[in-house]
Amino acid sequence: MRVMAMLFVALFAGTMLLSQSPSQTEIITAAQTAALHAVNCRQGDARSLKDSQADFTPEGWRDFMKHMEGFLDSSGAPTFTATFTPSGKPVLVGEKDGVVHFRIPGSLKQTHNQSSTTYTRSALDIFARRDSSAHDGNAIKIQHLKQVACFGASTACQ
Repeated sequence: MRVMAMLFVALFAGTMLLSQSPSQTEIITAAQTAALHAVNCRQGDARSLKDSQADFTPEGWRDFMKHMEGFLDSSGAPTFTATFTPSGKPVLVGEKDGVVHFRIPGSLKQTHNQSSTTYTRSALDIFARRDSSAHDGNAIKIQHLKQVACFGASTACQ
């Protein structure tokens, strides 16, 4: 039964990915690039993180920075280095009111000084949309970005 359930989830995810509209594909492609830029940061380099702010909605950036609280020095630089490596294509989770929700499965490595941890089953959970308030009306912005580490039988990283 468990195998059947896993097969159903895999087929459903594959169907969702194949059924993307051109608009969804464009949003996912742009937001994936922006999300990878945001989470791949270097210890002591405030610019490696701050440069990503323009790719977020104001609320999305505040939410992302709230998640970073306690991991930034007084100048806003990360106190760690992070590298997220995708292990597969983005998976469309859904769309509502123009906001596209998708996940990127992968591996996340975090390093602080001489200490390092790698989460081999991780994902970026992303909500993104077009920003009609942008000067060109077509900018794609991240509304929410969350790094997820999976353990055991968790399916949040698929």
